[in-house]
Amino acid sequence: MIHQETIVALATPSGAGAIAVIRLSGKDAIAIADSCFQSIKKNKTLTSQKTHTIHLGHIIDGSKTIDEVLVSVFKNPNSYTGEDVVEVSCHGSNYIQQEIIQLFLRKGCRMATAGEFTLRAFLNGKLDLSQAEAVADLISSDNEASHQIAMQQMRGGFSSEIAKLREELLNFASLIELELDFAEEDVEFADRTQFKDLVERISLVLKRLIDSFAVGNVIKNGIPVAIVGEPNVGKSTLLNALLNEERAIVSHIAGTTRDTIEDEISIGGIGFRFIDTAGIRETKDHVESIGIKKTFEKIDQAQVVVFLADSTNFKDESFVHTFKIEIEKIKNKYPLKPLLIVANKVDKLDDKQIAFLQSDIPNIHLLSAKNGIGVEALKDKLLSFVNTGALRNNDTIVTNSRHYDSLLKALEEIDKVKHGLETGLSGDLLAIDIRQALYHFGEITGEITSDDLLGNIFANFCIGK
Repeated sequence: MIHQETIVALATPSGAGAIAVIRLSGKDAIAIADSCFQSIKKNKTLTSQKTHTIHLGHIIDGSKTIDEVLVSVFKNPNSYTGEDVVEVSCHGSNYIQQEIIQLFLRKGCRMATAGEFTLRAFLNGKLDLSQAEAVADLISSDNEASHQIAMQQMRGGFSSEIAKLREELLNFASLIELELDFAEEDVEFADRTQFKDLVERISLVLKRLIDSFAVGNVIKNGIPVAIVGEPNVGKSTLLNALLNEERAIVSHIAGTTRDTIEDEISIGGIGFRFIDTAGIRETKDHVESIGIKKTFEKIDQAQVVVFLADSTNFKDESFVHTFKIEIEKIKNKYPLKPLLIVANKVDKLDDKQIAFLQSDIPNIHLLSAKNGIGVEALKDKLLSFVNTGALRNNDTIVTNSRHYDSLLKALEEIDKVKHGLETGLSGDLLAIDIRQALYHFGEITGEITSDDLLGNIFANFCIGK
């Protein structure tokens, strides 16, 4: 896959703003930009300038001046793509952006496809494939944790760990292959004891990386939390308190929330997507019954369920009995989902009633959403469901499902190699499993790719990156 054409695209978000950046990349990028650029200093051309320099002037179309701009010049191979790159910083008018882009197209550029600048960076050896994918993750990161992971992967933390394992395995694979050339002499070039130790170590690293995907997936995509309970217990008030804004309608009238309301906040650098659901109760109202049906659908989708109750109702023994039955129903239906039992409106209880409630229902969380009492403690409790130890220790965390799949396949082949070593399998059969493990390692970093794979990966990028 060789790209010869010079490409152009808007590198900043579309729409009007203070400034916009238009990026060109390719062998004619500097020459094309130069043909449309008039420096404020006479006789100054972009083609004669040093790399990594910025120049003030105007973009002109014949006798027409389009805009005053700053032009940044990056010469190959010291650029993002590894090619000649020009970035034009112009004023952010939609009209100006399109006029400049259309001018460059007429001069010989082609519009860049999604992710094509980063694709060229990969093809020119500026990034490996996992680093290139981390660029997209960095752009889409919306909390501290996902940003931290994307930065680590873009800097090559994950790549270097995989590359090191692959190199060590490759060295032993070479020795095994060499033995096959001397099969008649019955010699061993690869020390089987050392090889067993290496395979065991690779297996442990792969298992750690695979296990980290559970945390990585949560950090990357956020944790959906369903807030459920009977009508008028304060679900919407709690959502507003968590978000610190009036997101949901609050009313004393039962059944106000007829549909689910969703919003996301960051707690301790982790994204949580809260879903305020319609109250669960028997109803003849057709619209409200549809909302209740959606509530159970959202519980199915959620990773954590917050079951909210009105603490003043616990004075009634029959309510306590019914409440405990409802809790058991949810636990039985969703045994793997963390369930937080929360009693709202605790400001209306005295100390004796609070003590009784805590003793009668262990692990119940007390709060007053209206007054903000216990809301921060609830956030801490939600954060405790996420294992952020690896994040704090700056360990490698896998967030990409493609990487996860390749790691699983690599581990499967490594387990075959381990079994082969334990059972004295012949070198030629060992070599087959080793080659397959190396293949899956190569899929992650991009030593082994296909046009279809690259197309799928870079199609998810934004234009201009």
